[in-house]
Amino acid sequence: MTPLPHDRHWLPHDRYCDELAHQVGLLRAVVTSGADLSATVPTCPDWSLERLVRHTGGALRWSEVMVRNRAREAAPEDRGPWGEGPVSAAELDAWLAETGELLVATLREAGPDAEVWSWAGIPTSGFWARRMTHELTIHRADAALAVGQPYEVAADIAADAIDEWLQIIELVQRTVPHDAARELRGPGRSIHLHATDGPWGTVVELTEDVIVRRSGHEKATVELRGPLTAVLLAFYRRLPLDSPELEVRGERDLLEFWLERATFG
Repeated sequence: MTPLPHDRHWLPHDRYCDELAHQVGLLRAVVTSGADLSATVPTCPDWSLERLVRHTGGALRWSEVMVRNRAREAAPEDRGPWGEGPVSAAELDAWLAETGELLVATLREAGPDAEVWSWAGIPTSGFWARRMTHELTIHRADAALAVGQPYEVAADIAADAIDEWLQIIELVQRTVPHDAARELRGPGRSIHLHATDGPWGTVVELTEDVIVRRSGHEKATVELRGPLTAVLLAFYRRLPLDSPELEVRGERDLLEFWLERATFG
């Protein structure tokens, strides 16, 4: 497989481990807040809050097995002894706590460079530390939004989550040329993501080949402006573009076109 674009401008491995532990704690707080675990998650409408937590914890456990075993290929997605049926908030919380402790301990022991299979062609434990940090960060947003809790994420994590998402889109364009990825190709169009609460900005240029991303601020076909957390959530399709925190300048149709087609594949 052609690897994920890997410029290694990642956060330190320990930063991902620390954030995983932090985000697990925040997700546990949602679980134990008295929220209805059977309630539908608006940003993942096929899931209840319980199912969202099961999915997220299951992904963390699966990646922990992969790293612990230094897997050479994808492990079966049997993500631990977690059956179907009703479960209490206390049981779900305990399982999630154990999940986080297992994953963080395994990642710290492995360090960033242990050889582990990945679907993105970066066969390292560091890939899984980064990927699971952002998997958890975004699904914690789903949970918080579902129960009406405020959501915020550290600027370095939010910026890295956007950068990883763009790298994944580039990977999909190069290796899984399905219709949606092909439709994003074509010159003369660009998207500027602009944080209004700090210096961060990035530009996504659509080309005939694959997207080109670069840091900084410059004129673009369309600009998405707002606090970095809000830009992150909008770019991950968790926050509507009409939200009061956000401003869209320029050709909004292009941004909507992107959001409809940017996908893992």
